[in-house]
Amino acid sequence: MKHHHLKGAEVSCCVKYFLFGFNIIFWLLGAAFLGIGLWAWAEKGVLSNLSSITDLGGFDPVWLFIVVGGVMFILGFAGCIGALRENTFLLKFFSVFLGLIFFLELTTGILAFVFKDWIKDQLNFFINNNVKAYRDDIDLQNLIDFAQDYWSCCGAHGPDDWNLNMYFNCTQTNPSRERCGVPFSCCVKDPAEDVINTQCGYDVRLEGELNRQKYIYTKGCVGQFEKWLQDNLIIVAGIFVGIALLQIFGICLAQNLVSDVKAVKANW
Repeated sequence: MKHHHLKGAEVSCCVKYFLFGFNIIFWLLGAAFLGIGLWAWAEKGVLSNLSSITDLGGFDPVWLFIVVGGVMFILGFAGCIGALRENTFLLKFFSVFLGLIFFLELTTGILAFVFKDWIKDQLNFFINNNVKAYRDDIDLQNLIDFAQDYWSCCGAHGPDDWNLNMYFNCTQTNPSRERCGVPFSCCVKDPAEDVINTQCGYDVRLEGELNRQKYIYTKGCVGQFEKWLQDNLIIVAGIFVGIALLQIFGICLAQNLVSDVKAVKANW
């Protein structure tokens, strides 16, 4: 008498625990981002007065931590628990959500390439809008200072964009000590100075164009950002391709696990 041993379908432990490990890192990072964002809002008193979220005229960088952290947390949770419990609903949710993000990134990239001039105008509007709100939020202030210092620029198109800010504009009625000045991040750094001179931009726009160049950056941040993007195109493209491949890899792993779970259930 012959005995036939049929090997039943089984869930790949390698795929299961790799997806679990991949997502638990993602989940913890999302929780950290979310925690930092909520802590920053608590420090600024936003959590005790939620209406202040809409009061800021410019962009609050904390939103980046909240949104990115929130998305990472939800995705990480769905992928982590879905893999560990072999839950097809959570795994499908993970795949669809990740696929949707990938599609949005792809669409945004294509539209940004096709409508370059519109994007440039929006970037100009965004920077000028935040120049107006420079003193309204410490996180926004730090972000603008970092950008101007990193890209060696001042304002969207030049130092005179700081006329949009109530503290730096050159009107005669402006009582501010910073009148006709620029933030210290616009100043050309002196390598010999160990301590940053936060008053280096005072009255500098009263000087002529040639004299200004000795003390501050005169190029706008829109142009400098474009130049930086062109100079680092391969690195930037590499980062985006890497993120896209990671997303596709995650979707493939989740779908593979879903197929394994369904095959096992079909044999019950």
